Amino acid sequence: MDVILASSSAYRQRLLARLQIPFSCISPDVDETRLPDEAPAAMARRLALAKARSVARAHPEALVIGSDQVAALGDTVIGKPGGHKAAFAQLRASAGRELAFHTGLALHCAASGFERFHVEPFSVHFRELSDKSIENYLQIEQPYDCAGSFKWEGLGIALFRRLAGDDPTSLEGLPLIALTGLLAEAGLPVLDITRG
Repeated sequence: MDVILASSSAYRQRLLARLQIPFSCISPDVDETRLPDEAPAAMARRLALAKARSVARAHPEALVIGSDQVAALGDTVIGKPGGHKAAFAQLRASAGRELAFHTGLALHCAASGFERFHVEPFSVHFRELSDKSIENYLQIEQPYDCAGSFKWEGLGIALFRRLAGDDPTSLEGLPLIALTGLLAEAGLPVLDITRG
């Protein structure tokens, strides 16, 4: 069975490659606008399913993996900053606080009717940060394409007092522990199919 990652994200592609299974990537056509009063976890689940189903319509025999990440600071959803000014504002607002991540994961095969989903919670607890430390961090890593404005797998780890959750790969957008379990449910146990 072909495996397709419904994403153009280089981060998700690198993560899935760690499992050493053959896959291809196709960008889904999904409106990612938040629905009125939609909770972050519900939004992540809905978008992950929508992405998997979108790609599966054109590839019904494939097993499609969809994923979406929603970060929330209190009741405020935090997206990718896109630039320095917004990243600085995000980190300043997060200093000394908890930023909660909800990473939705969906597997869908239209031909067989197989569909599973999971939402992985994870939170980061920021240190108190001075403007100078925020500026120094942003100049070095420039994480402008990352929700929350950090790369935990790099220097961003220095921003935190602690991390809380079961799967840190969810911070990069694809929870591999849950994915491995869902692939097994689909009849594709990772260690049995690795390297063909």
